Amino acid sequence: MRVVVIDYNGGNLASAAQAARKAATRKGIEADVVISRDATDILNADRLILPGQGAFADCAQGLGPELRNMLETATANGTPFLGICVGMQLMCEYGLEHGRTEGLGWISGNIRRMDEAANAGLRLPHMGWNTLDFTPGAHLLTDGLTPGNHGYFVHSYALHDGAESDLVATAQYGTQVPAIVARDNRCGTQFHVEKSQDVGLTILGNFLRWTS
Repeated sequence: MRVVVIDYNGGNLASAAQAARKAATRKGIEADVVISRDATDILNADRLILPGQGAFADCAQGLGPELRNMLETATANGTPFLGICVGMQLMCEYGLEHGRTEGLGWISGNIRRMDEAANAGLRLPHMGWNTLDFTPGAHLLTDGLTPGNHGYFVHSYALHDGAESDLVATAQYGTQVPAIVARDNRCGTQFHVEKSQDVGLTILGNFLRWTS
């Protein structure tokens, strides 16, 4: 299996790649995991992973039109895609961090500041472990997990006005926070799977064997 972690001058690339290798080993999957922005690698990948760290606008700018077009082509042809943190946020229609920036438009909704959490007296960024709420068996990504398992979150912005049909799991932080989303062969996690220990490795392993 050829797994490509998208290199777009973002953060956590090496950590995401290492976590994917560990997850593959745990699942008994022979995987070649590389960090690349090369068109040949991306368009011939069996799995694509887009980590994200920082501001929505900066990460979107890092992708640029060339990488956007490659991701659109590859995923439209059926290649499974996983976005992590801001990588998940980029799947939506647009973000409002540092002005309005267009996303990939793969799922409904927009990314804006978690004012509900701030108004409830909770600190931003939302940083640390939080429980995941989901319906067991509803999606392969959560196979082997139990509602109440924890993911590691670091964010002040979150998906709003999304479609209920795209939600796989949520968390509570002043309000319901989309934690895992999926539509067709494209999925994402708001929390950092590469920092979420066994839970994160389980999700990554499920992604490596996921066919939508």
